[in-house]
Amino acid sequence: MAAPATSGPPASANGSLAGVAAAVGAPTNPMATAMLTDQYQFSMAYAYWKAGKHADRAVFDLYFRKNPFGGEFTVFAGLEECIKFMANFKFTEHDISFLQSVMPTCAGAFFDYLGEVDCSDVEVYSIPEGSVVFPKVPLMRVEGPVAVVQLLETPFVNLINYASLVTTNAARHRHVAGKSKVLLEFGLRRAQGPDGAISASKYCFMGGFDATRWIIFAFIVYN
Repeated sequence: MAAPATSGPPASANGSLAGVAAAVGAPTNPMATAMLTDQYQFSMAYAYWKAGKHADRAVFDLYFRKNPFGGEFTVFAGLEECIKFMANFKFTEHDISFLQSVMPTCAGAFFDYLGEVDCSDVEVYSIPEGSVVFPKVPLMRVEGPVAVVQLLETPFVNLINYASLVTTNAARHRHVAGKSKVLLEFGLRRAQGPDGAISASKYCFMGGFDATRWIIFAFIVYN
């Protein structure tokens, strides 16, 4: 299999992500923080830490099993949000306090470790966002300390799946309409809440739509 195109890891040479986070910005959705994951992932990270293997290098591939809508292709989307997520990945003191309350049997030193975790030692190799992709072909390869990349699994799947679904659907509409037609996105009223609506509008544009009827999204785009 040919090596996928690279997307530079959001880490500076000295391991500090502050400058990179400022440069790439925060995730579009403010809920996309280090806490956007399953408790299972923390249980796995704790098992690695308890065994002294949390810093071992690991490699994970992100892929999907079948195209949506019974179609023949998928348009890959969500990479930019993953990069922003990595650049801003950090547990706050409030996060750590909550995790201690829901995982009371874990050693206190584990939470000290979580307080220091970031993505400065994580590398991502990715197919370019907006590419046409196919089932069972890796979209992203994530390499880094096993406990850290374990914590990235759920948010990456979340950030990629919905984005790719909407972008693919938009691209299918564009293909049917042809290049000469103007396509307007008008999905706010039926979207899965404000957060789903923002993502859907963004990825409709990536899939080939021309404009939106949603005032606040237009405000975000032009400001």
